[in-house]
Amino acid sequence: MAKHEDLRVIRTKKMIYTAFVKLVNEYGFDSLTVQQIADEAMINRATFYSHFKDKQDLFDQIFNTVLSYFNEFKHAEIFLDKNTVNLPVLEHTLANIFRNIGNNRELFFLIADSSMRNQLIEHLETLVRETTTGFLDNLKITQNDRIIPKEFVFSYMTSTFMGTLNWWLKSDEEFDPESLAHFMIQLIENSHLTVLGVKLIRA
Repeated sequence: MAKHEDLRVIRTKKMIYTAFVKLVNEYGFDSLTVQQIADEAMINRATFYSHFKDKQDLFDQIFNTVLSYFNEFKHAEIFLDKNTVNLPVLEHTLANIFRNIGNNRELFFLIADSSMRNQLIEHLETLVRETTTGFLDNLKITQNDRIIPKEFVFSYMTSTFMGTLNWWLKSDEEFDPESLAHFMIQLIENSHLTVLGVKLIRA
């Protein structure tokens, strides 16, 4: 019984999310009312308030949902080891992240195109920092005997990933998540990782 109730909750939240995205795109967030969201989702206000305190709480929950799409980066130990990168595992990880975001692109753009974009980028950069600090320490990247600041590397990696993601979601090019991940790996394998002096596991 509990399982059926959970499925109903999931379906209801999905309807509310879909309605919210549609209405924000049409009317903007500030002028939007809970009644409009409920009407568009074909639910009553009581049902809305059983899941969310108000429209800001709804937005915040969507923001946290979008953040969760990047959670696989938290397990970087499966593709990073000291100064070595396991490319097939990294490619698989990227494909999973691209797939999650691609399947929920409306929610992603609701956040990425809003005032919360900077917080989204900061969250991703924090993930990169937390998962790669030890890895970069082992590499000790230098240029003309000067150590390149890790903060620069974190920012560069985050910007590259977000730029690729944004291009893919808005492009007319037909790349499935696996193809995009493979293409990205090919680019960084023959440039970024080589420059950094990373040891690569290719199979």
